[in-house]
Amino acid sequence: MTDKIYPQIRKNGLVVQELPDEVLVYDLDSSRAHCLNDSAAVVWRACDGSNSVADIVKTFERTSGSKVTEDFVWLAIDQLNDNGLLEAGTAKRFAGQSRRDVLKKIGLASMIALPVIASLVAPQNALGSVSCQCTFTGPGPNLDCAAVPSGCPMNSCSQSASVCI
Repeated sequence: MTDKIYPQIRKNGLVVQELPDEVLVYDLDSSRAHCLNDSAAVVWRACDGSNSVADIVKTFERTSGSKVTEDFVWLAIDQLNDNGLLEAGTAKRFAGQSRRDVLKKIGLASMIALPVIASLVAPQNALGSVSCQCTFTGPGPNLDCAAVPSGCPMNSCSQSASVCI
């Protein structure tokens, strides 16, 4: 059954930043940021729509030099799916099972780090709560925009309100 499933990463609405030991993915649609550890990142990169789960296992083993099972890869695929990082329609292997049962099935004695995806919701307006006061430096309408507090745009002083916009 697993050979007929070809997981595909979502390509639209994501901003991806590759780092040496992890991949950061920002979902523009949900305003969620996801940090994929190295194990989850290897599986995510292999989900190109042409690799079966068995192919992903082989890719993982070749890339990491460690043996893993299909259940290990399925754990990563299920997490990617749960976080909306795969195209819709990818089946879930461990639906309805507790995390404890899944870890027992995979084996706690694994020599490689389990795939982990840490996610958080980004605030809609990151600067919305920053208090920005500009400094007037002399007579007349002169503003010292070099004294704008951290988090405020440098060229956005407003003389009339003496605040950053």
